[in-house]
Amino acid sequence: MTGYLVQLSSKPRTSGEHGLPKRAVPELDISTNGAAGDYNHYRTRTLHGDPDQAILLVTQDLLGQLNAEGWPVAPGHLGENLTLGDIRESALRPGVRLQVGQVLLEVSKACDPCDELYTLPYIGSVRGPAFLRATAGRRGWYARVLAGGRVALVSSVSLLPAPCPEPGSK
Repeated sequence: MTGYLVQLSSKPRTSGEHGLPKRAVPELDISTNGAAGDYNHYRTRTLHGDPDQAILLVTQDLLGQLNAEGWPVAPGHLGENLTLGDIRESALRPGVRLQVGQVLLEVSKACDPCDELYTLPYIGSVRGPAFLRATAGRRGWYARVLAGGRVALVSSVSLLPAPCPEPGSK
């Protein structure tokens, strides 16, 4: 399955500003540490840079579902680094690999919604609990970086099948 990049997003550490929404950028330098210049407080402070949460992926398909339910989410709003077009949400799961230009990613786990989403201008503390329920199991996917490099908006996106387990492994 092939797709395209709808948006690349990043948010530098800026005193006094929340991490969401992330802003559109023309390119990202991606390594096993994540996207250069993108700061995630939780990943940095609590998870100590967990490589399994290096990059966050969200599909345009998911954003469309949430929009249809009345949530005006747009690319970058869920904190994702890569917003993917023409990739079905149901196609992503742990072990699936994506070739994005020269970068190879492997989906590691689902992203759980958190109260950082309350900082979105259309959510706030009143609508926050309902939005967390709406995004439960639908906040996107974390990926580890198997091969880093530079990604530009024109980079191709290919969904690769999960590799077969080695004989005798569990």
